[in-house]
Amino acid sequence: MTNKEKILIRFAAHFTRLRKEKGLSIRQLAAVSGLEYSQIQRIEKGKVNFAFSTLVALAQGLEMELDELLAEYRIPRD
Repeated sequence: MTNKEKILIRFAAHFTRLRKEKGLSIRQLAAVSGLEYSQIQRIEKGKVNFAFSTLVALAQGLEMELDELLAEYRIPRD
């Protein structure tokens, strides 16, 4: 597994947990963030390297600041 893949999978798990804590389904988050259901689904599977604007839209959809979305995310060291 490449470092890029590790980063995406690690973020995917963190992001999925945050979405579930907010009590949102993928479809609900897609609607409030203005993103496609399939795009969020791919993010949660760690299958897509998405744009910064997508990250901002996800934070807005979760009603949190960008730093909150990334607060617990840690970059893998290995």
